[in-house]
Amino acid sequence: MPQAQFRPMVQATLRRRSFLGASAIGLGAIGMWPELQTFAADAKDFVMGPPVKDIPPIQVSKHVWMIFAPDGFPTQENRGMMSNVSFVVTAAGVVILDSGSSLQIGQMAIRMIKKVTPLPVIAVFNSHFHGDHWLGNHAFVEEYGIQLPIYALAKTIETIKGMEGNTWRILMERWTNQSTVGTKTVAPNRVVTHGQKLKFGDLDFVMHHYGRAHTDADLSVQVVQDRVTSVGDIAMANRIANIDDGSYLGTFKYYKALTESAGEQIWLPGHGQPAKDLLQTYGEFMAGIWEPCLQAVKDAKSEAEAKAMVLKDPRVQKRAKNMQGFDGNIGKYVSLAYLEAEKEAF
Repeated sequence: MPQAQFRPMVQATLRRRSFLGASAIGLGAIGMWPELQTFAADAKDFVMGPPVKDIPPIQVSKHVWMIFAPDGFPTQENRGMMSNVSFVVTAAGVVILDSGSSLQIGQMAIRMIKKVTPLPVIAVFNSHFHGDHWLGNHAFVEEYGIQLPIYALAKTIETIKGMEGNTWRILMERWTNQSTVGTKTVAPNRVVTHGQKLKFGDLDFVMHHYGRAHTDADLSVQVVQDRVTSVGDIAMANRIANIDDGSYLGTFKYYKALTESAGEQIWLPGHGQPAKDLLQTYGEFMAGIWEPCLQAVKDAKSEAEAKAMVLKDPRVQKRAKNMQGFDGNIGKYVSLAYLEAEKEAF
């Protein structure tokens, strides 16, 4: 539904809810009619999107847990649950690694955390400025207070506070048929920088940022004692990554620098299951797009010819049938690789 049509309907609903509240004494005397009870419930659900069903967390390591999102893209059916919410249980409290796509998803994550530990959430990290990784911030400040530390790179904070933050909120509502309505834009409130080390309870966290990869503000958070590093969207297990804000060459450079700095890790992605070989396997797929495009440019071949070369590449063919979003996005991502290759070659 277009936002312009949606806003008057919300206002009308709120007016009706005010009427119901003003009439509460009379209704209380005779008992609320079933029709009004149903309407009141429907109105509340309209203004506040429905809850997200519980997803039991998976234990990744001694201290790290992940609430896994099986879907790669937001729909009405999944209510925006399309990116993982991970958390670390320290002696002092819980640290969130990406908060999800909505207030409702954040609320679900809080319910799941409370099944694992009675400790409160003491910090949140947002890996980058795409909305499915930070719109859940609202739930955590609602539960734990507006002063809850939410950490991100400066560019992520700047972008969320700008027009793009509110745009992501509106888009998520549209993509989920208003299932995420009620979510507020809550930007991070603490800046972190590359190489910075933070300690929460008994665990050490190291910040990594090596330039443009998925975006120009990709924060990877290393949980030192567990040898687990949350990488946001620089690598994905089984979803073709949005590279609109990123760089193929930058991604490869990021992987190399991160691996050299952190060593062997369980790489924890924003989409898909964690794995020790995640950077390798996803890097091979990305190279299967990049290298044919670079060669096509060097050979003065067209973008269409480059796409044909990409689709024949065995590294791409191996993932094409089962990768979420492949058919709908491969053309665009070949185009982006071709444009970047033109700049690199010339």
